Amino acid sequence: MSTESTPAAGSDESPNDVELLVESALAWMAQDPDPETHDELAALLRRVGSSLPGAAEELRSRFGSRLAFGTAGLRGELAAGPNRMNRVLVSQAAAGLAAFLLERAHPGTRPSVVIGYDGRKNSRVFAIDTAEIMAGAGVRAVLLPRLLPTPLVAFAVRELEVSAGVMVTASHNPPRDNGYKVYLGDADHGSQIVPPADGEIAAQILRVAGSTTVPELPRSSDYEIAPESLVERYVEATAALSSHRPSTNAPPLSVVYTAMHGVGWETFARVLERAGFPAPALVTEQIEPDPAFPTVAFPNPEEPGALDLSYARARATGAQLIIANDPDADRLAIAVPDDREAEGYRRLSGNEVGQLLGWRAAEAAVAAGGTGSDGLPAALACSIVSSPALGAVARDHGLGFAETLTGFKWVSRTPGLVFGYEEALGYLVNPETVRDKDGISAAIAFLDLADTLAASGRTIADRLDEFAARFGHYASQQISVRVTDLADIDRVMAALRSDPPTEIGGLPVERIDDLSHGEGDVPPSDVLRILLPGARVMVRPSGTEPKLKVYLDAWSTEGTVAERRAHAEATLAALDAGMRARVA
Repeated sequence: MSTESTPAAGSDESPNDVELLVESALAWMAQDPDPETHDELAALLRRVGSSLPGAAEELRSRFGSRLAFGTAGLRGELAAGPNRMNRVLVSQAAAGLAAFLLERAHPGTRPSVVIGYDGRKNSRVFAIDTAEIMAGAGVRAVLLPRLLPTPLVAFAVRELEVSAGVMVTASHNPPRDNGYKVYLGDADHGSQIVPPADGEIAAQILRVAGSTTVPELPRSSDYEIAPESLVERYVEATAALSSHRPSTNAPPLSVVYTAMHGVGWETFARVLERAGFPAPALVTEQIEPDPAFPTVAFPNPEEPGALDLSYARARATGAQLIIANDPDADRLAIAVPDDREAEGYRRLSGNEVGQLLGWRAAEAAVAAGGTGSDGLPAALACSIVSSPALGAVARDHGLGFAETLTGFKWVSRTPGLVFGYEEALGYLVNPETVRDKDGISAAIAFLDLADTLAASGRTIADRLDEFAARFGHYASQQISVRVTDLADIDRVMAALRSDPPTEIGGLPVERIDDLSHGEGDVPPSDVLRILLPGARVMVRPSGTEPKLKVYLDAWSTEGTVAERRAHAEATLAALDAGMRARVA
């Protein structure tokens, strides 16, 4: 989702004059149907009128630019103004998307959209606004029956054969954020939007914002509520991913689950029951949806401290596996026992989970004859910043392999796809059902793997060793450099291009690929790929935060598993020190 900003509608560039900003704010207030943001903006204008410190800057932050509609929609902080998430902006987005769908519909046909929402503040409000505006514009609108995980929308787009899907969520962003994610049906098969559709939708949104006020937008309550049977079909299809058969000999796997104050548990519980797994021990403090996210500083399983309550519950129950979804349940985190860690558990990296699920998928694909869900030769796929380990699995099994730009809008479009992932805890394990990352189906697939291993007296740690023995040990790490001035990121990227390194951490640079010109089927992107012996460094600006991100990968295929691990980890440490000296 984009957090970039564009000039506010109705001007060629951002207004700098405070009087113009005040005029824009007053016009915004006049069309705002939300009393909370209306009153909040009125208070800010009083501060501006009193020349209080920071007031004018805050007004400029909200009205000097506009949240850009990007390749996965919108995401930003809840507040008044075109550069924030609110009912005015969402109404304009809904009307613009409706116009886009009507324009591309075949003559004589009525476009359709399914709309879902999670437990964040205003998610249901934004979803109902969208349903009413879509229906008012002549688009058939179907609202999901209650707050549900993001994968349900991706599923519903295909299951209901609608033209598009909208999910109101900010995923794992801070509590004050919300967002608007868009999927397309028909030939896009329920994948997230990619160019040129994003630009065409954005143009329609700006046209609406510049020509019509929110009260003037036609609305209708003539929208549908999706039946509960839709959710049941998702549950049935997801449970079918497991081959679990209750054993009378082996005790059940001991599992802890957290929903991270999100919407995952209700659906996941139903899938577990259908698949025949016993109920896990719950992190009760985080199991119900809560838009305040009171027990975590940042509702992202990747963040330090986010799994502390899960570790405590696991220690109390002697759990063999921790499963965590992010708040909208499209991501999955896994932790396993590890005596070397102070908590007694270690969260697996996204790459470790991805390589294990990818190996599982490759074995299944070969057993099924090597054909993907679309009838083409089976292929594995991951983002260009994810570990090269998945490529090794594909080569070993004689399967196709693709590296795509970051984001499941790209991963999901791989021909013959049987499994795809990206290192940021996103996994696509069931492309026949959902063409997007899905933390619930991935959780069932991983639980099935762990359960199968346990039945033969093995653990996930054993499986990782088996992976290293067969394919090599792959180690990965990430450096994130947060900036206050986005120009700092441009300067670092420019410096790496104009004065490229010849060595990093004592390793010679073999080649640098500048992907700003594109490569093969990969569209142009502001990414540098630096290749070294047994290692790789990827550098790119974050697409969702003011960060420069550096992805480090090292691998070894020589010696014992212990020797491979030691060599790869030593290389990784050298890369980390070398890159921090350049970008930190």
